[in-house]
Amino acid sequence: MKNTFHCLLLIAGVLVSGLAGCGDTSDTDPVNSAVFSPRDMADALYTIIESDRTVYSRLVVDRLQDEENVVHATEHWRDEKALPLPIQMLRMGAELTAAKTDVFTYSLMSKWPVNEENAPATDADITGLDMIEKDPLTPFYSTETIRGVEYFNAYYADIATSPACMSCHNNHADSPRRDFEFGDVMGGVVVRIPLSGVQ
Repeated sequence: MKNTFHCLLLIAGVLVSGLAGCGDTSDTDPVNSAVFSPRDMADALYTIIESDRTVYSRLVVDRLQDEENVVHATEHWRDEKALPLPIQMLRMGAELTAAKTDVFTYSLMSKWPVNEENAPATDADITGLDMIEKDPLTPFYSTETIRGVEYFNAYYADIATSPACMSCHNNHADSPRRDFEFGDVMGGVVVRIPLSGVQ
């Protein structure tokens, strides 16, 4: 987890350096002369976030819970001495990242959240989730202003590929939808990048 966070910060630093250096072609230093758009940055961050989540889901949760029956994953993982759910791992990483940088934030949202904190927060979120549900293979990008700060938003479909995720949603008492099948869009990973000063 610590190495993952360091990688995220390194990539974010390189990408932000590129944004800050836009238009400056006199510098031959590849870091300071690199040009990255907010979309490039969001796509790169999503690649890391989704890769880490997939590794945890498949190689830790699915293997230890479903294949080897060693330990289960549960939302009450502390009390039950179990594994955190993949969504909890993503959320804990997102909270730690938000506490350490204001360069970007990320979260997992759903129109059918088990936890209301994962519901869409803005009209842009509702539109973004609708768009990726219609076309899961194409990310949706938008901008919006929240409390005086303009943000670039990127939405990526969260597709049901893990038995642990589908089982949790389909069997949870607080789940508003219980018929997820392999390949369904369950929600979306949202990356927000401020385009103007954060207050």
